[in-house]
Amino acid sequence: MKFSQSAVLAFAASAAAAPSTTTKELPRQAAGCASAVTLDASTNVFKKYTLHANNFYRKEIEEFAIPAFSDESYKAAARKVADIGSFVWLDTIANVDRLEPAISDVPCEHILGVVVYDLPGRDCAAKASNGELKVGELPRYKSEYIDKIASIIKAHPNTAFALVIEPDSLPNLVTNSDVQACKNSAAGYRDGVAYALKTLNLPNVVQYIDAGHGGWLGWDANLKPGAQELAKAYTAAGKPKQFRGIATNVAGWNAWDLSPGEFSSKSDAKYNACQNEKTYVTTFGAALKSAGMPNHAIVDTGRSGVQGLREEWGNWCNVDGAGFGRHPSADTGVELADAFVWIKPGGESDGTSDSSAVRYDSFCGKSDAFQPSPEAGSWHQAYFEMLIKNSKPSLL
Repeated sequence: MKFSQSAVLAFAASAAAAPSTTTKELPRQAAGCASAVTLDASTNVFKKYTLHANNFYRKEIEEFAIPAFSDESYKAAARKVADIGSFVWLDTIANVDRLEPAISDVPCEHILGVVVYDLPGRDCAAKASNGELKVGELPRYKSEYIDKIASIIKAHPNTAFALVIEPDSLPNLVTNSDVQACKNSAAGYRDGVAYALKTLNLPNVVQYIDAGHGGWLGWDANLKPGAQELAKAYTAAGKPKQFRGIATNVAGWNAWDLSPGEFSSKSDAKYNACQNEKTYVTTFGAALKSAGMPNHAIVDTGRSGVQGLREEWGNWCNVDGAGFGRHPSADTGVELADAFVWIKPGGESDGTSDSSAVRYDSFCGKSDAFQPSPEAGSWHQAYFEMLIKNSKPSLL
């Protein structure tokens, strides 16, 4: 079976929803409900809870983005972005300290989105978003990172949480098994993800494990092994009750329902029917069901407002010409798709375009990547402005 280069390398790095079509932010108020929250992971919690506009991202926008604009229309658009629900990223042990402040203004009607992202040997097939923990430091990941997150969530039983577990990790083991760094990381990934799922299986949590996207695990030859890899983690974790399914297109660019798909005219398109995320959620969902795993999904639509920008499906870094996409909503029209959400904070860089930098990845120097760009996770004002300019629906 034929693979394209984008299928092998797709989204090897990440710089890493509302109950209706509206994303209007409620006035910020005291956190939590009057009593303990219990989420039913057999249901779509985004039908009841609004994805919270986290205050870490709000602070980035208020401190970096708005003061840099002279155009009042862009300042107003930036304020709108700050009011849209988004996930807060805990991408280092130190950044777990973001969690307590992020909880502080979550009202009872909202759910706080959190990305768990610090596996040893993180992003084994890329350089831009390599993590702090080395292969073999799984004990630190468990005790200093996951246990710390669990402790904080347990201390806030009156707040609802939606967790995305370890972007890019298990998909890398499916398609990049020939990469030595991924071989070295494999055991730690599997053990670490299972530990995260088991430890964070708390009553006020709903869990989604990262499943790449349609241009990654959506290839015919990747569907079954991809589903089996994820299902093994779910089983190894003891089939946690609060596990709901998968997160797709995290930090990604794929369209939800573009037809024909962005790369449908490519010669290898016949080997991948998942030309958009809508098809992928349904197709991969069936494979997950066969593998014995819950298969509902949330889809990151934060930066997918513009299509036709990438030269290859696997080009993941700071795609030039991108725009903010569909706003968070539980109105997806697909039973398996719980919600559109904004997981990747638009305006944070995917990786540096400086070829002399230690963490430089060649994908960030490609012709379809915005340049110049700073290090992964750093604020990228010019890119944020472009996302607003090209937003669909328009924020201007």
